[in-house]
Amino acid sequence: MFKILARINKLILPSFSKQQLDLAKASKWQMAVIGFRYYVTTRALN
Repeated sequence: MFKILARINKLILPSFSKQQLDLAKASKWQMAVIGFRYYVTTRALN
């Protein structure tokens, strides 16, 4: 399930690393997206 969700994340959610986002200046919704993507990615790898 998490592998499918990880693929959907890759297609839909923005990649902040490509935009070179500074985490200190990230807004709350950007931090939420980063956290969600991290959670799904780590679960997909297990």
